[in-house]
Amino acid sequence: MLLADRGYDADWIRELAMKKGAWANIPPKSNRSDLICFSPYLYRARNRVERFFNRIKQCRRVAPRYDRLAANYLAFVELASIRLWLRLNESASWMKGTPFPIGKHRRVEEKTR
Repeated sequence: MLLADRGYDADWIRELAMKKGAWANIPPKSNRSDLICFSPYLYRARNRVERFFNRIKQCRRVAPRYDRLAANYLAFVELASIRLWLRLNESASWMKGTPFPIGKHRRVEEKTR
């Protein structure tokens, strides 16, 4: 699936995606004469992908691309992705009902008793 902005709404991009076996989910421009198939529900996933890449670029080594080999760069992107995933799961785990970590949260819990 190809998710893109309105700026990429061109027939040649859609045809290229179709040749590659992908479905282009691009919102139509206002001046498009023929109707195309577009799913706003699937288009929302584009926002998540963009936010992911913005978070990945916060790692100093990913944004300027210091690595010469593509394999090394990909390995670091994978490491940065794992780091983000671990952070997300760590913060979500204690919010789901597991005990609070030792620190200021425990003191707040004790004060309310």
